[in-house]
Amino acid sequence: MDNTLSVNPTPKMPRGGDLSIGGLLLESGKITPDNAERVLRMQKELGIRFGEAAMRLGLINEADIQQVLARQFDYPYLQPGEAKYSDKLVAAYQPFSSQVEVLRAVRSQLMLRWFTRGHKALVVLGIESGDGASLFAANLAVVFSQLGENTLLVDANLRHPSQHEILDLKNGQGLSDVLAGRAQLDVASKIDSFVSLSVLSAGTLAPNPQELLSRSSFTGVNAQLEEAHDVVIYDTACFATASDALAIAARCGGVLLVARKNKTLLDDVALVTEQVIAAGAQVVGSVLVDF
Repeated sequence: MDNTLSVNPTPKMPRGGDLSIGGLLLESGKITPDNAERVLRMQKELGIRFGEAAMRLGLINEADIQQVLARQFDYPYLQPGEAKYSDKLVAAYQPFSSQVEVLRAVRSQLMLRWFTRGHKALVVLGIESGDGASLFAANLAVVFSQLGENTLLVDANLRHPSQHEILDLKNGQGLSDVLAGRAQLDVASKIDSFVSLSVLSAGTLAPNPQELLSRSSFTGVNAQLEEAHDVVIYDTACFATASDALAIAARCGGVLLVARKNKTLLDDVALVTEQVIAAGAQVVGSVLVDF
């Protein structure tokens, strides 16, 4: 993804509050109590840190250390193969990669230009199908949650939803059912791997998505979501497919455009920008992705 935003006793298993390296390694099953004794002996003999001793004994690797450090500092992420999320959810699986550094840069700009100015909701809008906007929205939601922001990712693509696939959720009741008065907002799913992340799936595929999103009730729904969260990110149908995103943008006020490297035309970006402004919303910035 390219950027940019223009804009000595036998150790015991730890209980809840043990956030030491040794405690976390025990809790996660990376080492056993017997192995921990060996580590403690080497640590005492050589005067080194517990993690370094465990690595010297070949019990853990650098990735294991990075993961427990992340837990110590409330920065959750996953090891490859852990959970069943899309492997393109780089913010979850490759948090120290250059791609995620770009995501953090975008997050910082959005915090400065949008979320610290009284706004809580933002539409992530792709120009054409296949631009990678949904993946970008999911990764952006993860990095906001890693910052400690109470984040909600809303799959507002009521035509071809994908967030339930990216985050391994059942697409049961969701946004469409809420807007139709058939469900409440508690149908949103908490993502256990990330303390501060929830997802509101698209829900039942309705025959009238644009009408649902244009209903006055959506204003109230968005207000409730904003009140309950620090950051609300809407993933929407791409502009080339439908103008659904404009109805959402009119209520949220801000749009982040997603263009695909070597594919999206500048004229199309300009056209969508004009349409967003005409709908009464602001283009907060744009990103160039290469998923």
